[in-house]
Amino acid sequence: MKVCKEGVQMAYTSFGEFVRILRIQHHEVMGDMAKKLETSVSFLSAVENGKKNVPAGWLEKISNLYELSKEEINVLKEYIEESKTQFKITATDAGNNQRKAALQFTRSFNGMSDETAIKILNILTHKEKK
Repeated sequence: MKVCKEGVQMAYTSFGEFVRILRIQHHEVMGDMAKKLETSVSFLSAVENGKKNVPAGWLEKISNLYELSKEEINVLKEYIEESKTQFKITATDAGNNQRKAALQFTRSFNGMSDETAIKILNILTHKEKK
């Protein structure tokens, strides 16, 4: 969390930081980038601050517009994934227990502690202590 001149706290995502740096490197303001991305300044700001998901196609657009290297594209892709505020689970091929687990996770998500989240991450990435 960063604080602007007026003392208002602003939440920046990694994606937001990345594109701000791109703008600075290219001597652009937010309006310039918004125009290139064919969107409004307010929508771009909401995406940068994590209030909206990064739209599909922006990875490719930004990569091409700013001639990003393969390494920069990979970093940007990771930042886009990290900044998501909404997720979709497709349970078409899921079993009953998988569906129950997904539903319980959804119900418990907002009240989950960091400790619990880390335990779940360890289980899902097969880093369980044996």
